[in-house]
Order: sequence, then structure tokens, then C-alpha cells
Amino acid sequence: MSEPMKIRALMKGDIADIRILMRHVNETGLRKEAGSGKLIPAHYIQAVTVEVAGKRVLEGQTNITLSSNPVLACKVQGVIAGDRVVVTWTDNHGEHRTDESILA
Repeated sequence: MSEPMKIRALMKGDIADIRILMRHVNETGLRKEAGSGKLIPAHYIQAVTVEVAGKRVLEGQTNITLSSNPVLACKVQGVIAGDRVVVTWTDNHGEHRTDESILA
């Protein structure tokens, strides 16, 4: 299992600024191992969802072009400090991770 995501969720006026560091190798399947020349198997995040206060505010699909340990940022209006932010990703191997934070 991968390391926990780092989620920073701050209120700026009536808008929540949410930034997420998703720790994942995100291999494209196109790189070769040094020495042997064998292809490194693809292993990347395919889907990401962000929920705030139980409402889905972002849902997206990604592909092999996503970098290792990507950062995702979004702004959400109409939420209040203390609301729970829940982020979930699923990769092409069927692994998934869910982490949460509280709006400050």
C-alpha cells in the first residue's frame, strides 16, 4: 500500500483551497529497467474523487501521463471551516487509497 496523501485544505474567505499530494509511483509502462532493458510494467492512478462535506466536488480519470507523486489542487465554494475533505484514488492494479482532512 502507498503512503498517505498529504491534504492541505484552507479557507480563504468563502472559498476552500484544497491541495493534495498523492504519493504513487505512476509508471507509464514505457520505461525500461537499466541494465536488463525490460519494460517496467504500467502502474498509475486511474481515477480520483474529492468529496467535501459528503458532496462530490471533483471526479476525474487520469492515464499514464500523470507524474510520480502528483499534486492536485482545486477550489470549492459554499463550504465552511470544519467540513471533512475525503480524497480517494484507484490505480490500474485495482489498489485504492482514501485519506481525509478537515477544512481549517
